[in-house]
Amino acid sequence: MIVQIPNVPDTMVGFRADGEVTKEDFEIVKKRVEELVEKTGKLNYLLFLDNSPKDFTLGAWIQDALLGINNIAKWNRAAIVSDSESVIKFTDLFSKVMPGEFKGYPKAEYEQAVNWVSERTDQK
Repeated sequence: MIVQIPNVPDTMVGFRADGEVTKEDFEIVKKRVEELVEKTGKLNYLLFLDNSPKDFTLGAWIQDALLGINNIAKWNRAAIVSDSESVIKFTDLFSKVMPGEFKGYPKAEYEQAVNWVSERTDQK
């Protein structure tokens, strides 16, 4: 399941994934992303993983890929927050092939991730 994270700065969207994630879960993501891009002209996105990438169904991965493709020119900053070293490393590497900046953060650095994604700070 994916739920929107409340009380993040209005320059970004944030979501928490927990348990099995299906393509239907991405409907709220898609809607909120479209609203943010319409409002700001760019996409600042945070995904907090309280689960494993294995919990995403094939349909969810396809929806996630479509989200990226549909907004490829709008990506500005994206952070994936997870305690999985492989997810963090993959996210950091993803920045080399996609427009915008992508960073992985451990869960203990959630506030730093929000500050960076929302452009409150340019910290690395």
